[in-house]
Amino acid sequence: SVRLVDGGSRCAGRVEVLHRGQWGTVCDDGWDMRGAAVVCRELRCGEAVDALSDAHFGPGSGPIWMDDVDCSGSESTLKNCRSRRWGENNCDHSKDAGVICSVHKHNKRHTNYTFDNGNTLGVRLVGGSRCSGKVEVLHGETWSTVCDAGFDQQDAEVVCRELGCGLPVEVLGAAAFGRGEGQVWSEELQCRGNESQISFCPTSTSLKHNCSYDNDVGLVCAESVRLVDGGSRCAGRVEVLHRGQWGTVCDDGWDMRDAAVVCRELRCGEAVDVLSDAHFGPGSGPIWMDDVDCSGSEQNLKHCISPGWGQHNCDHTQDANVICSGVRLVGGSRCSGRVEVLHGETWSTVCDTDFDQQDAEVVCRELGCGLPVEVLGAAAFGRGEGQVWSEELQCRGNESQIYF
Repeated sequence: SVRLVDGGSRCAGRVEVLHRGQWGTVCDDGWDMRGAAVVCRELRCGEAVDALSDAHFGPGSGPIWMDDVDCSGSESTLKNCRSRRWGENNCDHSKDAGVICSVHKHNKRHTNYTFDNGNTLGVRLVGGSRCSGKVEVLHGETWSTVCDAGFDQQDAEVVCRELGCGLPVEVLGAAAFGRGEGQVWSEELQCRGNESQISFCPTSTSLKHNCSYDNDVGLVCAESVRLVDGGSRCAGRVEVLHRGQWGTVCDDGWDMRDAAVVCRELRCGEAVDVLSDAHFGPGSGPIWMDDVDCSGSEQNLKHCISPGWGQHNCDHTQDANVICSGVRLVGGSRCSGRVEVLHGETWSTVCDTDFDQQDAEVVCRELGCGLPVEVLGAAAFGRGEGQVWSEELQCRGNESQIYF
């Protein structure tokens, strides 16, 4: 009951819905990445790459069935999203909504020839985050894992780009994100590294290696949001990656719920503060997002409500900023528990012999709590998991965060 038209494949194009036996379009008022995510899921077309407006794929015809569509992003079908009543709208077809999903294929014209390898492949990362996990490819209706022996840096660059993530951080073999189910893909990607999607990569007909689930490849890409010029990766000016280019976020309506989504997406603990007026300096390039309105529960910033990519009335003096906490308290309440610090991507516990009253004052201040009441050793809040931090905090007690 939904389809994508005039985008070159069934997974990209103008959004059309079927109602009472007639296909009609969707108005772009309020159309965002959450609505696009529902369409891509309903069509089994992978992740939403872009939500487009103003009849990007050409104006449709017939009724405009839906307007002011408001999806949470978790609906199984677009018809389950909130909207005006069927056919009630204040639009014309110059405002037809469009979507690009991560699984789509079209002829890609190069300088001297047309390249089309005949594959329609989708890709996803499973078992980690949106930008990290076990690599799985969709061929037809089947998701399959990929052998680590047949996956290299060039393949990784294309996968990260297709999913709207940053550059590859690490390619991991030996089922680092767990053993897959189903089948292991019988072909091998041979990307050059500059393709926009794996569908444009050549593939070999068969693997040269005998592979099993023990050889499933994993991939860690840089996230599609980052914090810049704040002194650590968990504080700074908010920048988002869209269509391969980093841009900023305008501070109109920017609040702690939005910051909470950014901190969660970056695995940087709790949001400590939101800062406006280019507190960490003005950025450059496009201003990708404005009037961001998150509920606070979204898994990534791109799924929050906003007017649309690049639509704003700001300049870089209004760039939004976030400070996340590099420390957390576990096993108690928000203001009590086992001290854990974030170093790189890893949360580690802290040794009681290396932690004193001055360190405690900074931790409590960073978390927005009161003064320290008690420092407890000997795993009073339970034994941690993972690793014990190998360094020692030497706070003076007046710092705003442990990383300052």
